[in-house]
Amino acid sequence: MHAHDHRALGNRLELFHQQQEGPGMVFWHPRGVALWRVVEDHIRERMRRAGYREVRTPQILARSLWEESGHWEKYGEAMFALEAEGRPLAVKPMSCPCHIQIFNKRIRSFRDLPMRYFEFGAVHRSEPSGALHGLFRTRGFVQDDAHVFCREDQVEAEVRRFCEIQTALYRDFGFNEVEVRFSTRPDERVGADAIWDRAEAALETAARAAGLDPVVQPGQGAFYGPKLEFHLKDRLGRSWQCGTVQLDFVLPDRLDAAYHDAANGEVRPVILHHAVLGSLERFIGILLEHHDGNLPAWLAPEQVLVASINKEAAPYARRLEQALIDAGLRVALDDGGDTLPRKIVDARERGIPMIAIIGKRELRERLVSLRHRDGRQEVLPLGEAIDHIAGLAAGPSARKLRT
Repeated sequence: MHAHDHRALGNRLELFHQQQEGPGMVFWHPRGVALWRVVEDHIRERMRRAGYREVRTPQILARSLWEESGHWEKYGEAMFALEAEGRPLAVKPMSCPCHIQIFNKRIRSFRDLPMRYFEFGAVHRSEPSGALHGLFRTRGFVQDDAHVFCREDQVEAEVRRFCEIQTALYRDFGFNEVEVRFSTRPDERVGADAIWDRAEAALETAARAAGLDPVVQPGQGAFYGPKLEFHLKDRLGRSWQCGTVQLDFVLPDRLDAAYHDAANGEVRPVILHHAVLGSLERFIGILLEHHDGNLPAWLAPEQVLVASINKEAAPYARRLEQALIDAGLRVALDDGGDTLPRKIVDARERGIPMIAIIGKRELRERLVSLRHRDGRQEVLPLGEAIDHIAGLAAGPSARKLRT
């Protein structure tokens, strides 16, 4: 394992670990959860602003639901099955049938559409042990799973809306090169050819209307519908498939999803399956390797280290730490007896982008010496330093609001 591998970076940065007692699972440490929450909250805020409403659905459901949806026939061997009180159950491998249950709970009108749900859904798949690979291939992971229930004439606008969200989010995380691929009907599929003709034509038209020029991947669609795949290019030139948009005429029929049209007739909605990141675990692994562990300040588990140089400065350093925490920053404190060069090296090893240094002069004049990851330094009055650090550490959404 090389030093730039996300597993090595995760260990060095104290983000996560894996062990044989949880094959294909992840133990997230406090610093890893801090990073996770920033990624999750950023997606959540973008989705909220775009009109999606967050839901949460069960981990374990009756196997009969997965049989009705077609997932058991297609993915049954990769699902974790169990039994309770003589009833066959399964751990969910994806959230789509669950979101349909929420839609089906009420009588829906054409006026209600589009309805947009999203979930950070924990899912499990029985991947072969030989295929497991750090965060890139796990048995338990969380998907940013979204579903839009809409009329067929709304598909184009909804695909365009989601493509705009995806492009902006990838840019936020530092990925500016994105290739889009259009995956058409696979050999093993459900639904008549006429349905697939309609679905493929609608999705391709929507993609073109969104300004995309996708590369066609024959036979790579989901078993229930065609899809657009979004492939990110990292700093090493590697391509990673992350986001998807899938158009589905099949599951609404199989799971009896319907709305009432203007004439009060029952009509099947179209379902758009969306994901920006796919697996959050996998995306965090990609992020770590893309940035070689030196995450931007808004993503870093700890955005600033407050380091005192001597014992006299320690109380002032602790007050600065609290002031930065009160300003909403993620802060580490080092008021121990190590030398400043040692503290700088430790901060670099932990991926902390800024160090607020407190010594005799800073204590006497109520200043903060701020050292950046690239070695730049600046000396600022206390209040100004707090605002400046907060500005440097602000996420993309907060920066847009300030401008």
